[in-house]
Amino acid sequence: MLRNVTFSAEERLLEAARRKAVRERRSLNEAFREWLRRYVEKDNAGERFDRIMNRLRYVRSGKKFTRAELNER
Repeated sequence: MLRNVTFSAEERLLEAARRKAVRERRSLNEAFREWLRRYVEKDNAGERFDRIMNRLRYVRSGKKFTRAELNER
């Protein structure tokens, strides 16, 4: 369900954002919804990383690598 939200911004920024949205052939609403989704996901990225690292805690390399070994490609 979409809800209306009201924000305040400098007029020059709004005009620049509108022009950019037109160039990208989308609405400012679409651009804002995408930004909002990314904004929320950015916070979740650290939590997702922590969950993955916890799941992989059992993994051991079997030895300590030298600097040269770590830099090999």
